[in-house]
Formats: sequence, C-alpha cells, structure tokens
Amino acid sequence: MSTIQSVVSFTKRVINNVETVIVGKRESIELVMVALLVQGHVLIEDVPGTGKTMLARAIAASLGIDFNRLQCTPDLMPNDITGVNIFNQKTGSFEFRQGPVFVNILLADEVNRATPRAQAALLEAMQERQVTIDGVTYHLPMPFLVMATQNPIELEGTFPLPEAQLDRFLLRISMGYPQQAEEIQVLRNLKKQHPIETIRQVVDGLEMVSLIDPVSSVYIDETVERYIMTIVHTTRVHPDIALGASPRGSLALYKCSQALAALHGRDYVTPDDIKLLAPYALCHRLIIKPESQLRGRTPETILRDILEQTRLDLGQER
Repeated sequence: MSTIQSVVSFTKRVINNVETVIVGKRESIELVMVALLVQGHVLIEDVPGTGKTMLARAIAASLGIDFNRLQCTPDLMPNDITGVNIFNQKTGSFEFRQGPVFVNILLADEVNRATPRAQAALLEAMQERQVTIDGVTYHLPMPFLVMATQNPIELEGTFPLPEAQLDRFLLRISMGYPQQAEEIQVLRNLKKQHPIETIRQVVDGLEMVSLIDPVSSVYIDETVERYIMTIVHTTRVHPDIALGASPRGSLALYKCSQALAALHGRDYVTPDDIKLLAPYALCHRLIIKPESQLRGRTPETILRDILEQTRLDLGQER
C-alpha cells in the first residue's frame, strides 16, 4: 500500500529529473505535481520563451505517459479537440476517431486564441474526465492533466477565458524570467542539443493513481480548515472584489494543501502550506471592481493583504 514516503520518493525523482531541463523553477514544477496528485488542471500564464511548453513535455517524459500538444487557433473546432465519428465505407458504419484530448497530459498552447466554442469543448473533459460525441460517452485515461498556456501581454485576436472555465483550473502559475546565473546555466545546457531530447523516464506515471489515497488521507486540523474558510469568505465580502472565490476555490486550496504536505513528507497540513498555495489557487478566481482596478488594486495585492490580516487561532481579521 502506498504511503507518504511513496509520494515523496515518486515526486522527488520526477522533480529532480525535470530540473535538468527547467532550471531554477522548482516551485513551479512542484505545483504541477500537486495538480497531478489531486487530479486537477493548471493554467500557465506568462510571456513567451519562459519554458511553459518545455515544462509540460519534461514532466510527461519523466513520467513516461502519453502527451499531446494542441496549438489553439481561432479556426480550431470542438471536434479537433474531442474527436469525430467518421463513416467507414468498407464496414458501412461510423467509427470514432479520438481527438488529442485522449491522453494523460494535454498541453493546450495559447488557449485564449481558441474561440469560446472550442474552449467550451474542454469543459466536460476537464471537469468530468469524459467526452460525449453524438450521445456516446467516452472516458479519458488516468491520470489526466490539462496544462493550458496563455500570454497575458498580447491580447489582439484573443478570446479571454470566461469565469466558468477559469474556475475549472485548479491552479494558475507563472514561470517568470530566470535569474542571471540560472539563465547562464540554460545557455550552457543548450550548447549541443536541447536537454528535452535526452530526458529519460524515471518513474511509471500510471502509479500516480495509487498515490491518490495517501494524499487524501493527509490530516488537516479544524483550525486550519477554519483558516481556509476565513480566507475564502473574506474574498467574497471584500470591498474591492466584485466576485470572490467559489466553493471550488476553497476545495482546491484544501486538496492542494494535502498534496503539498505529502510532497514534503508530512502527514499533516500547516498554515504555511495555505499561505504558499492561496495565490495560485484563488487569484484567478477573483474579479476586481473596475474602480478598484483604476486605483491599481490587483487580485495578488488584495489577497496578500487578506493573508496578512487573517489570524489563524480565531479565524478572524485583526
């Protein structure tokens, strides 16, 4: 039976292997592993060239599981994602041709360049882990992770993700530019060939399913539960926020804290786990009032204030 130490051993081998390709971004790698452990999905929002695609490829290669890259464009159709029934003249019947979503890790590159109709095709797959074509339901493989990327700078010709779809993403992360020393190491690594071409499988990715139980068994004290709920509730009544975090946001924070604790070898969640994860689990679920945006308020700054003002012991603001 898998234990917390099994989670630590499994994730450590993957993270160390991915770091041979993605230099200096251990926290981002850990967050993707957290999403995998709780069967969630990740939105990577960053400028081009920061390693978003490489991160997805490196994790898939390290796990030895199926990986597909879907380049989102305005002419992308829902059937291009889920699949389509094609008539076979030899047999005289329709045959289902699977789309790229039938995979363990799907990279939806520049997801905000796809039309709302195509974006919506991902909803059932992300939430229900199944797709329905012509009334027939097809289940997706396990594990299943959607990693979607978008460029927050170039907005021309894009279709911003609606709140309903943003809420489907467990976490939103940003890679960011590397430090100078890290970028020098990246340049040295690329002298001959890209490290992604030589990265090897280090674990059996299908074993991730067996790690779900030990992760879900990580203990969360009632005090920490109240701490989570106070943070989430405060986003719903904050004067600068038009729409606060949904119950799916509090569940994301709850489950991710269990996975992060297990990844670090603990069978209990600490308040520091919540503080670290809150920006990644909640910020993309907040809508700021227009007048507050004009004053320079952002989800990140508001949530930072909430975390600073929230007490652990009573679950109340100072």
